[in-house]
Amino acid sequence: MIRLLLAFTALIAVSSPAAAWWEYGHESVATIAMASAKPSTQRAIRRLLAHDRLLETPTCPARTVEQASVWADCVKGLKDRYSYAYNWHYQNIDICKPFDIKANCPDGNCVSRQIERDVRLLKDRSQPERVRIEALVFLVHFMGDLHQPLHAGDRHDRGGNDVKANYGAIPNTNLHSIWDGLLADRAISTPPGGAKGILSQVPVADRAAMASGTVEDWSRESWQVAHDAYAALIGEACGPKPDARPTLDEAKVQTLIPVLRLQVARGGLRLARLLDEALG
Repeated sequence: MIRLLLAFTALIAVSSPAAAWWEYGHESVATIAMASAKPSTQRAIRRLLAHDRLLETPTCPARTVEQASVWADCVKGLKDRYSYAYNWHYQNIDICKPFDIKANCPDGNCVSRQIERDVRLLKDRSQPERVRIEALVFLVHFMGDLHQPLHAGDRHDRGGNDVKANYGAIPNTNLHSIWDGLLADRAISTPPGGAKGILSQVPVADRAAMASGTVEDWSRESWQVAHDAYAALIGEACGPKPDARPTLDEAKVQTLIPVLRLQVARGGLRLARLLDEALG
C-alpha cells in the first residue's frame, strides 16, 4: 500500500504540475455556485457555455460549469497561446507583513484584479460573445483559485511549493500540493461529501452573509487562512524555516478539514453572487 501511495503521488506530481485545487476543488466551487445562483443566471450560464466552440479550444471543453471551472488550467497546455494569463491564477502576498494587495498585483496581473475584470466583461452586453464566454470561464476558475489559501498568500516560496513536507504517510510533498490536492480531496470527500454535502452544512439563513463583501475582503481572508496553513505545518507561521521536513499528521488534518470545506463553500456562494450580478 505504501508503494502504491508513493507511485500515485509521483504520478500526480509529474502529470499535474500546474493544476490548482486539482479538479475536485474547482468543480466543487463551481457546482455550489450553479446550485446557488438565480434560475435566470443559470439559464444565462448555460446559454453562454453552449457556444464554448467560440473559444476554439477543442481539447479544453467548457460546455458545463464544471468543465469551465478547470478550463483555465487546461489551456496552460496550449503554451504560448495563453502564457500571458499565467500570473492571473494567484497573488503571493507576504503573510508575515501587513496585507497589501496593490503592491502585490503589478499592472492588474493577479487573481483578484482579474476576477473584477471578468465581472465587468461579463456584465457588458456590447462585448463579443466569445469575450464574454472567456470572461465567464476565467471567472469560475479564478474564484476557485482565490479561495485556495496558497494562491492568496505565502512567504516568497512560490505559494508554498518550496516548503517541503510530508502528508501523513505520504512523504516528499510540499505545502502547496497538500492544500491543492491531498488535503482538498480528503476534506471535500469527508461526509457529507461533495459540493452538495458542503453546501448542506451552511444554513440557508447564513449564505447571504457569507457571500457578502468585496474581492479585496475575500483576498484578505484567504491570505489569513494561508498564514494559518503555515502555522499548522511548522508551528510558527513566520518563524524560521524548519531544517527537517515537517509532517502534517492526522490530528492536524482533522482540524484543517473544516477550514478547507469552508473555503470551498465561501468560493461557491461568492461566485454565485458575482454571476447573479453580472447575468441575473
